[in-house]
Amino acid sequence: MKPSLQLKISQQLTMTPQLQQAIRLLQLSTLDLQQEIQETLESNPMLENVEESTPAADAGNEAAPEPKSSETVSNADEAQTPDQTELNHDEWYEHIPVELATDSNWDDTYQSATLSSGAGSNDFEGMEFESADRSNETLNDHLLWQLNLTPMTDLDRLIAEALIDGVAPDGYLKVSVEDVLASLELESLELDEEQQPEIEEVEAVLRRIQQFDPPGVAARDLRECLLVQLDQLPEAEDLLGRTRQKQARQLVNQHLALLGNRDFKQLMRRMKLKEGDLLEVVQLIQSLTPRPGSLIDFGDPEYVIPDVSVKKEHGSWVVSLNNDAMPKVRINDNYAGLVKRADNSADNAYLRNHLQEARWFIKSLQSRNETLLKVACKIVEHQQDFLDHGDEAMKPLVLADIAEAVEMHESTISRVTTQKYMHTPRGIFELKYFFSSHVSTVSGGECSSTAIRAIIKKLVAAENPAKPLSDSKIAALLEEQGIKVARRTIAKYREALQIPPSNERKRLV
Repeated sequence: MKPSLQLKISQQLTMTPQLQQAIRLLQLSTLDLQQEIQETLESNPMLENVEESTPAADAGNEAAPEPKSSETVSNADEAQTPDQTELNHDEWYEHIPVELATDSNWDDTYQSATLSSGAGSNDFEGMEFESADRSNETLNDHLLWQLNLTPMTDLDRLIAEALIDGVAPDGYLKVSVEDVLASLELESLELDEEQQPEIEEVEAVLRRIQQFDPPGVAARDLRECLLVQLDQLPEAEDLLGRTRQKQARQLVNQHLALLGNRDFKQLMRRMKLKEGDLLEVVQLIQSLTPRPGSLIDFGDPEYVIPDVSVKKEHGSWVVSLNNDAMPKVRINDNYAGLVKRADNSADNAYLRNHLQEARWFIKSLQSRNETLLKVACKIVEHQQDFLDHGDEAMKPLVLADIAEAVEMHESTISRVTTQKYMHTPRGIFELKYFFSSHVSTVSGGECSSTAIRAIIKKLVAAENPAKPLSDSKIAALLEEQGIKVARRTIAKYREALQIPPSNERKRLV
């Protein structure tokens, strides 16, 4: 082949650093965006926080300072100067008597002085109390804390620690006592052959751990968990209450499978109880906790900060950004004034590069806010019936609908609606909550899957507990309302709502 030159015209999208930064900021949640802004403030001297800037810097800046609230002004008027505070302290000190009566009280004579200036006013700021932060504590830590308060021999304590290691987060013991006995490291105790532990001693230590908090912990199955909790209940004062506790132990010990299958007729026949008596026994068992580990939840709390808020003003819904959740940044005029246009020195190039990056960053933040507000307005415009009437009025909506309305790509809408939240009079929802698929109606229209789930939840809440609605019956009721949904679709929506099937919802009236 002979080499040759050819001209060809083509179009391609180049991902510039500015575009990459704008896309990355667009998909960040509010908490992640706050962290990103803080890191940028620390790395770029050209940027400054508006709230932390000094009055001298505010005088020559384009951003207008926020007016002080009435509460702030009133607090400033009531503040005392250091001289006044010192004078009040001296006057108080002069009134201390030299001698006190023997029956006098310290609190009656000396007032608790809290100085408003100096280091004394903030003595307790930043102090960490032991009980203030337990977010990293687990169920095993909670059990070990109780073990340290329980008197035991060294051997029993070693067995107890091995048993606690085998307790799962749900509170159940996941290892057998034989495995615990085989895993013990007894070299440090220097025991004789007669002092070697046996299965009976491990069982005895396990029974002591099962008396720890939460009730029912370290049980090996559901039956043992419920029996331990029943044994820890205070004995009823009347004869009927003691009889119900005895019958509850009998039901858990012998007929727990029948209770799980909701076979109440068989339970009444085997336990020789009437329907009302069996109902009281079942209610006593239902007051217990099948997963004792759920009572000890020291997980880190998850905070949700809404990005936009919606409220009704003069009969129309108004969307606004949550400016309090977004830090305000701007160019530092003092550093920007040091940049010289004709200077090519290293210091000037350093300042010039950071100034350009700061301008790009601020522009990316503005673009993010504008896109977020534009998308939120279109969502509210489409889902006004939901804001007025609730979930049952939710309309079908997909990303393509909003992308076409705002003239953006679907991927951009997906980034905007991920981990972004809207505060409405009906609660705080993720923007993706307003998007749902649709089901065709008998009349030829469309119904949102969110609305169908709301109707299913409403039907189940109003059903007869003795004869709960099956999935086929719910599908028939929806068809009567003009919504044609298959039974398997009803089952899928029901499972998404964490509603058990009809045979598990059946209970005594």
